[in-house]
Amino acid sequence: KGCLERLRNSRDRLLNRYRQAGGNMPRRAQNPLLVQEVMEEEWSALRARDSCPEALTQLEELLDLAVLEEIQQELADQEQCLLSEYEKSLQFDECCLSVMLAEWEANPLICPVCVRFNLRVSGGVVTCPCGLSLSSHSPGLTEQKLRACLEDSINEHGAHCPHTPEFSVTDGTEEKPSLLMSCVACDTWAVIL
Repeated sequence: KGCLERLRNSRDRLLNRYRQAGGNMPRRAQNPLLVQEVMEEEWSALRARDSCPEALTQLEELLDLAVLEEIQQELADQEQCLLSEYEKSLQFDECCLSVMLAEWEANPLICPVCVRFNLRVSGGVVTCPCGLSLSSHSPGLTEQKLRACLEDSINEHGAHCPHTPEFSVTDGTEEKPSLLMSCVACDTWAVIL
């Protein structure tokens, strides 16, 4: 755009010179001189701009600053998104922990096989995170009924033997797997479930 303006200005100056000289200059020589003059001016302007790169440097700094601000905003947005996801995850973990603590505090039924996790009874199926999974013969089995059955068996065994019995699960080759109570000291065993 600047080049076109200079070309027009140079043409106007050249026309004015030609008019003042009385038209002594041939027409063919006029155009090459005009182009040469404009090109020399442009070349001088470019050299001046290159030798004084402050304006270019300022422009680059502004562009760099804009890019850095954009990157900073993207990072802030990403950080906010991560914090939001972390807070949601933390709330979910707290909710799960509350549920687990409520179950544990509600007098849980500890698995007699692994003695680490709580048993769950649902639809007549007894399960434990340790891998225990037993289908009861009665679909109306509840945790209370299973607890009573385990307590009765342990109390009955404790009446004649001071040792603690162990519990295991049969492999279920005959029918379904069963929960067995056995004691090595008194050499007894009983089917609990």
